[in-house]
Amino acid sequence: MDLEPQFWVRVLLLNDTTSCTLKANCSFSIIDVQDQTTIRNDRIGIPIKTQISNGKIVVAENSFTAKEIIIFPDKPHIFNLNGQDYRGKLKLIINSDGNSFDAINLVPPEAYLAGVIGAEMPDYWEPQALKAQAIAARTYCWYIKKHFGNTRQWDIRKTQSHQVYLGVKAESAQVWDALDSTHGKILACKQTSGTDDVFPAYYSSTCGGYTENSQYVFGDSFEPLTGVPCPYCRDVAKPKFFFWPMIQIDKTDVTKRLLERYPRLKQLGEITDIQSARQSNYNGFSRLTSIKLVGSTGKSDFLRAEDFRLTIDPSGRKLKSAIFQIENTADKWTFLSGRGFGHGVGMCQCGAESMARKSKTAEQILFYYFPNSKIRKAY
Repeated sequence: MDLEPQFWVRVLLLNDTTSCTLKANCSFSIIDVQDQTTIRNDRIGIPIKTQISNGKIVVAENSFTAKEIIIFPDKPHIFNLNGQDYRGKLKLIINSDGNSFDAINLVPPEAYLAGVIGAEMPDYWEPQALKAQAIAARTYCWYIKKHFGNTRQWDIRKTQSHQVYLGVKAESAQVWDALDSTHGKILACKQTSGTDDVFPAYYSSTCGGYTENSQYVFGDSFEPLTGVPCPYCRDVAKPKFFFWPMIQIDKTDVTKRLLERYPRLKQLGEITDIQSARQSNYNGFSRLTSIKLVGSTGKSDFLRAEDFRLTIDPSGRKLKSAIFQIENTADKWTFLSGRGFGHGVGMCQCGAESMARKSKTAEQILFYYFPNSKIRKAY
């Protein structure tokens, strides 16, 4: 808690909510951000209904006129929101509609990462793999905070849309060891300006044999993210994740989900054909990077394959990657020859574990998956 607030991470826990349940096993202060008045709450261990009423935030029968309040628990600085424990502070911000609020966890970066590492990688994996994960996750967070946080009230989401954050629940001795031994370390690379700076150190579960160029998946371009062969992940990944079974999805569901997510596609009518518009070909398999959609109106449009995948399967757990073949079968789209789990950019987590089992260090793992990068301290 002693790191300067400028380094803290603002994690969006709830957005556009009308109520939540707050609890702390210690006393806490409620600070009115507008006039800096403070109310003490000593209802230790008692669930407290927090809600919005008539455009005001109400906490434990206390109504606040300010648009923002901060809840600051005493030591050990842990609060419980809707049954989940988090370290740091909780900020509640009323949205512009006056009828809902966002809940944002203000937390030191290492405490934030303690809630990420064990959620993103098994904490019983090799220490060097956990250290590599710690540096990659810290780097990714630092990049998102720096490049997007200044345009909004929060830096990063708690979900897989950024990186999964489970708070205290994900902590363990192994996770804290990995963090302590890599404290403040991030990856950097040469930018187009000629200076060294942080880049988004993406990672995913199982690349399937070759990591993908980020330009084709996320649209950004960094030298460490151009893709490398990965002969490692097959040794560690569960068979059902390295090779996954045939998936079928109703054609009407596919059209509905695509048109809801991308209104511009309504000009296509019903989706009548799905084709590979661009793919990366590797030894024995191909990853789709762009999809051509053809509609009943005769018009066509294109989507990044990763966007297509997560639109028709938002969970990402059925259509596990963009390595697949598409077949048009009666009233369903059939996805065959599935391989890998995740977007496939950056560090392959199963590959990192395999390398660690082969006595590779965290630095060797990171420099393999993020070539021409270097490690420096962020704080």
